[in-house]
Amino acid sequence: PAATTAAEALALEPDGLFLSNGPGDPRPLSYAIEICKQLIGKKPIFGICLGHEILGLAFGAEIFHLKFGHRGANQPVQNLFTKRVEITSQNHGFAVETQSLQKAGGEPTHINLNDQTLEGFRHASEPIFAVQYHPEASPGPHDARYLFDCFLHMINSGHSPTAEEMGQAQRCRNQSSAQLSNGAK
Repeated sequence: PAATTAAEALALEPDGLFLSNGPGDPRPLSYAIEICKQLIGKKPIFGICLGHEILGLAFGAEIFHLKFGHRGANQPVQNLFTKRVEITSQNHGFAVETQSLQKAGGEPTHINLNDQTLEGFRHASEPIFAVQYHPEASPGPHDARYLFDCFLHMINSGHSPTAEEMGQAQRCRNQSSAQLSNGAK
């Protein structure tokens, strides 16, 4: 549950922590931001949508309200590491401000091609990464499923995914999908 304390979460001895999506403005969620601050450096963390925004706030980044929210299943996002464009599912009205995140040690990994807002980041020194969009969405595009492979790798390696690791995970996921498609014919 959202109000689970850091101590309660760590007592479960998880391999990693997943901050899931949710509705609304993340700024009033001070309890969740504080819990997140206490978890940083304790376990690998992967955030999606609201989890992305809460992680950004926990690091001290700014959040702003989008003039036009990102809604729908065909939103183009570029992975800045691999230069590949992913077609994503999105449903959010807020974004993490890139420059404030970079000052806090975050490194942009994904950008929205419609309005150039931040869609993903990794932390330079902590095993943490997050995306604003929904790689778990289904039905819808599955271009970003490789991020779950990156999360598993991060749990095992203890560091956030590098450009090479994201590229490798993307290639492996694409090859698996192609093999499944060819086998189904």
